[in-house]
Amino acid sequence: MRRIILLDIDGTLVDSNDLHAESWHAALAQYGIACDVARLRKLIGMGSDKLLPEATGVSADSELGERITATRGKLFMRDYMPRVRPLPGSRALVERILRHGLTPVVASSASSLELESLLEAAQVKDLLPLRTGADDADRSKPDPDIVQAALKRAHAKPEDALMIGDTPYDLEAARRAGVPFLAVRSGGWDDQSLRGAIAIYQDVSHLAAHFDEALAA
Repeated sequence: MRRIILLDIDGTLVDSNDLHAESWHAALAQYGIACDVARLRKLIGMGSDKLLPEATGVSADSELGERITATRGKLFMRDYMPRVRPLPGSRALVERILRHGLTPVVASSASSLELESLLEAAQVKDLLPLRTGADDADRSKPDPDIVQAALKRAHAKPEDALMIGDTPYDLEAARRAGVPFLAVRSGGWDDQSLRGAIAIYQDVSHLAAHFDEALAA
């Protein structure tokens, strides 16, 4: 019986995917590295450990990679985080989860610093005390580490859980952890990219309105 709902944040509860891509583009430019924003946009949903080498060939563990990642983090918090807005239905969905007696747990690739601000932007920080992010896992999505860490934090098994997210990286992480996945299109991915989800909804507002049927899927 499902009792845990794992929640992605970026692109799921907040409208931030474009802003993440723009912040990476700005950070890379400071180091003389050209990378198209559209290319970066398709990688949002991965953590920096995956995105940086995929986009540029620079290892995130190298000295240069660590400098770029740190710069990107500072730029995002200073220039882009103030522009992050909640997606329609974000708080309504979490409240619906709680009314069903289920436990919501954050499973995000964001750093702990970003995660706190993202939850504030989503207007759900007070409802989500159980959180896992990049700092709780060795590898980011699409590896399953963050999903597994979230399950561990909730003292749950994969069969106890359902995950909600917006990218194929969320989907793959859930699949590899053995957790069924509900997708939302609000992150900008089409249904073909989200194939493998047990159901796809327009956004979390749509999902909240059909939550009973989603649980039964």
